[in-house]
Parts: sequence; C-alpha cells; structure tokens
Amino acid sequence: MPDLIPKLLIGGEFRAQTELEPLRVINPCTEELLWTAPRAGPAEVEEALHQARAALKTWSKVHGWERAKVLRGIARAMEARKGALASALSYEIGRPIAQSEGEVLIAIEQFDWFAGEAERLFGETIPSRQGGRLATALEPVGIVAAFTAWNFPINLLARKIAPALAAGCPIICRPSEQTPLTSTLIAEACAEGGAPAGTVQMLFGPAETITPLLMAAEEVRKISLTGSTRVGQMLLAEAAKTVKRCSMELGGHAPVVICEDADVDSAATLCALFKFRNAGQVCIAPNRFYVHESLAERFASGMVRAAEALVLGDSQNRATTMGPLTLASQRDRVEALSAETEASGARRLTGGRRPANRNKGFHFEPTVFSDVPDDARIMRDEPFGPLAPIATFRTLDDAIERANSTPYGLAAYGFTASQRSAEALSAELKAGMVGVNTFMIAHAEAPFGGVDHSGMGREGGRQAIQDYLNVKLTHFMAA
Repeated sequence: MPDLIPKLLIGGEFRAQTELEPLRVINPCTEELLWTAPRAGPAEVEEALHQARAALKTWSKVHGWERAKVLRGIARAMEARKGALASALSYEIGRPIAQSEGEVLIAIEQFDWFAGEAERLFGETIPSRQGGRLATALEPVGIVAAFTAWNFPINLLARKIAPALAAGCPIICRPSEQTPLTSTLIAEACAEGGAPAGTVQMLFGPAETITPLLMAAEEVRKISLTGSTRVGQMLLAEAAKTVKRCSMELGGHAPVVICEDADVDSAATLCALFKFRNAGQVCIAPNRFYVHESLAERFASGMVRAAEALVLGDSQNRATTMGPLTLASQRDRVEALSAETEASGARRLTGGRRPANRNKGFHFEPTVFSDVPDDARIMRDEPFGPLAPIATFRTLDDAIERANSTPYGLAAYGFTASQRSAEALSAELKAGMVGVNTFMIAHAEAPFGGVDHSGMGREGGRQAIQDYLNVKLTHFMAA
C-alpha cells in the first residue's frame, strides 16, 4: 500500500511525522517492516485536549438529527474505503484478507445504527406533584478517551467513535501501535464524512506515554477501553482519581457446553470455525469445550478434521484460511501454553507446534487437546490463540458449574436440541452474552459486553449511548 501512510489526526490536521522517533510496524506474516508511523508525545496529547475542549463547546450543541447526518456520512466514506481498510487490517494484524473485509462491513453498521440513536435522543416530562412539571434532558458527558486493542482494529474504534459522536462528545482515540494505517483510514473517513475538527482525534504511541496524560486530564469525563482485565483494573484505579465514567470490555474465557442431544457434527464444525478465526485472537472466541461424555470422541474428531483442513499462510493470499498470531510475543505465549497443557496430562490430538513449511511469520498450528484436566492453566487463563481444550461431563448441572468456574463473564455458548436445556444454559451461564446453537452474538443493534472481571458497560444496542450521556432534571414551577 505504497500510496498510503499512517498519520495522526489532531484538530482537523493530519500529520505524517512528529519530532519523536517513529513507530515501527512489523508484518506478522513475514517479520519484515511494513511501515513507520508518527509517534505522539506529551505535546500532541496536550494539543489534542485543547482541540477537544474547543470542539465540545460547539458539537455538544448540534442537534441530534444533524449529528446523525455526519455519522451516515462517515459510514459512506468507510464504504468507499472498504478495500483499503481490509487490506491495511490484513497486513497489520495478519488476518486473511477475505475475513478482513467482513470487519469493515460490521463497523459501518455501527455508524448507521448510532445515527438512528442520535435522532432519538430526547428526555421526558413528568407531572410534578407540586403542580409544575419535571423535565429531563440528555446531555453529552464530555470529552471521551478511547483505548483499543489490535485484534479488531476497525470495529473496536467504530464501537467507541460512533456512540460518542451521536451523543455529542468529542473523542480522542489511542489505538494499538500495531494498527496505525487502519486507524488512519478510519480517521480519514470521519473527516470526509463531516466530523468537525477536534471531534475525532487519533494519537499513536506507547500506552505508557499517552494513557497517563489522558487519564489525568480533568476534562476527560469518560473512558472506554477494549483490552485485558489487568489493564482495565489499572485504568479503573486511575479513573477514580478524577471520577471518570468507564466502559470496559475486558478479557474473556468463553466456555462451550455440548449437550447430549446436540447435533455434534454441526457443533464441531462451528466450534472449529469460530475457535480458529483470527488465529484465536478474539475476546469472545470459544475457549473451553465441555462435551457430554457420550459425544466426546466424535466431537474431538470433528474438531481435528476442521483444524487440519485450515490453510496457514500469508494474509494477502485468498487461499489462506488462518493467518499468524499478530505479535511474536503472543506466538511465544501460545507456544508455551500449548506445551504446558500437554505436560498437565492432556492429549494433543493435532497441532502444537510452529508449521514446518513457514520459516517466517508468527504462525502456530491450530491445536486440539482432549482429556484436559480442570486444573490445567488453559482452563483458567484465556489462551488468545489457536488452542482448543476439550473436557467431558456427565450432567448439565456439572457442566454449567465448571463453565462458571473462572472470574470472567464475557461470552458463553451451548449446543442442544432441547428447549429446556437451552433455557437452562441461558439462565445459568455466567456471562453478559450467551449463544445457544450459534456464535453470532455481536450485533450493532444489540448490547455487547461482559460481567465480573470481563468488564462493565455495553457497546451496541440501545444501552450503549447511555454511557455517553448525563441526565439533567429540571423542576419547573410557575412564578
């Protein structure tokens, strides 16, 4: 992509360089330099805050219907950049190009959905017992700081930018340093779509440089993070110092319960498809497979067949169905966890090593384990990679208890032909989102988020925009 370069967006100005040493972005498929990106420092953060303060004064007063026009303009500008966005994402994180195109489409839906939400922002009038009237008004919470991970670099930004703009809030984004070109293209779509200067800003740089400055700023009234539980805990502690509102989409460790009456062949195929999507680097990926003992061998065989049918390769090759891990450190972590899982007594059925035919890139084979003990670390800690551990159960109550044994509660899944079992899974699995006979739980029109150590707040649906709004009550009485 020689004609495109990463740029900061501060105010209404795109900047291809700063006085600081540029960031280096490595291609996870080849381990070669993709491009460099401008690094923001304290001066750029302070300028972005200044621009956001100015933008808040005007953008917060724009009518919701007018804000909706801007959001739809951004959606159309992103549509015009579909190919470039998908290609940049595929290069920067190593996801196969065909799968990258789908993320662009679901991100566009976020802007279209929140355009409608902007048009529906109004308060209510309540009759006063004292003879007057009680009126509520919805007001933007203020400047928002957004922090996003690299695994879904388009949709994660869209989930934060769209509701912020819809509510009337300027937003300063600090995306992952691994995805600066993808983020630049989103910023360009925002500018082209009509977002006024200062309402959307993009800063690249190490978290230890940018994040503390945004967290310390009193004028930043809300933060939204997609990241690990560890980082979420750190930011919550910092947010308390200035009483910032927080939305946190944190780590998960999703269980899957395969009931005795499930269509086991269909379940195995779907589980493999979603487990190894994005090389397992998905916060809602199915991670712990609890299979009824009568189906375990057949399920495991289906998972192995699907895993071994995957084509590992370069993300730009349309024949590739699974790319590498995005970072060398992530590949090394997955490799160590795979070896530890086998040492714990689990049986490795396939995978478990770097592919012999890939000399470059952060590749790791899709791996399936059976007979995994409950005390193995892989059953407690999110692998965030292509490792699929299978354990067996006898009763549904036992499966649900073990599925709920971690402090995480982002997503959970179950497969059954019984409505009674489906209702039990929905009611008893500890998660913000449950999929029964499906993994499709992320929609623009539905709330997305977790409970317990997986976070707080929701992205998507009618609930999401409330996190970006204050409710003001006025009691009017006649003079």
